[in-house]
Amino acid sequence: MDMDRQDVTEALAKPISRELLGSSIPARLAYIGVDGAPRAIPIGFHWTGEQVVMATVPESAKVRALRRNPRVALTIDTQDQWPPRALLIRGAARVEPVDGVPDSYIQASRKVIPAAHFEAWEQGVRALYDQMVLITVEPDWAKLLDFETTLPQAVENLVQARQGAAGTDGRLTAGSGTSPDPAA
Repeated sequence: MDMDRQDVTEALAKPISRELLGSSIPARLAYIGVDGAPRAIPIGFHWTGEQVVMATVPESAKVRALRRNPRVALTIDTQDQWPPRALLIRGAARVEPVDGVPDSYIQASRKVIPAAHFEAWEQGVRALYDQMVLITVEPDWAKLLDFETTLPQAVENLVQARQGAAGTDGRLTAGSGTSPDPAA
């Protein structure tokens, strides 16, 4: 289900969202494989300010699958942090072959490869790939779960129901009694 464009923009503009989009954390890309089974893979990404851009080998299974069904979900979430943070994104993937190694792949890789190794890595990649495929997702749905001001919808509903049952004494708050279940 698509969201209003302004709601998507607001979700992506939140400081924690911007932090996650600029982080070295890989995105988890979920899509439907050509066999109809779901897939979820970690993948490096570059955020342009409007689109999530990833790159891969032209013969990869995900390229074939995304050409068949372009709908995807992405999650960028923290580890070893409390409370957890998760940015959830949905959209349609555009798959586009490009010659050589695209700048967005280099930019995404720069976030994770140590500086001391980057130059040698980049030379190796440029020598290896004659062509890559850009996977570009313009979000049509986005939600930040920070487990302080935003929770998964089912947890929000439960908290509201319990608050209604407990009255207005404030004993239950959005952060009390909840578990970090980022499944929205």
